[in-house]
Amino acid sequence: MDIVWKGVAGGLMTAAIVWFSKRGNTLPGILPLFPTFALIALLVVGAKGDTSGFREACLAGAKTIPAYLAFLAVCYAAIGVIDYRLAVLGGLAAWFAVAIGLFVMPRWI
Repeated sequence: MDIVWKGVAGGLMTAAIVWFSKRGNTLPGILPLFPTFALIALLVVGAKGDTSGFREACLAGAKTIPAYLAFLAVCYAAIGVIDYRLAVLGGLAAWFAVAIGLFVMPRWI
């Protein structure tokens, strides 16, 4: 049952984005900033009762902010040049590159 309510939360957020996209472009761009998946992740980690694990999950989520900004920057820059699907793929590539840099590279130093 735990998985069901998490799926419902993600589905509701997706439905809200689709519904609001028919009424404008700003709100669908803002809704992903609502921490749907962070909320789910923190509830799962918090249920373990480990405060240090909860804090570790919070810090890991905060580390993804630069990767998210890279994703948006590439999408923003690419949309005038290429198809939106390729812009999103380029944004995903940038997200992965920055995320790998943030989580893997510091361990090598």
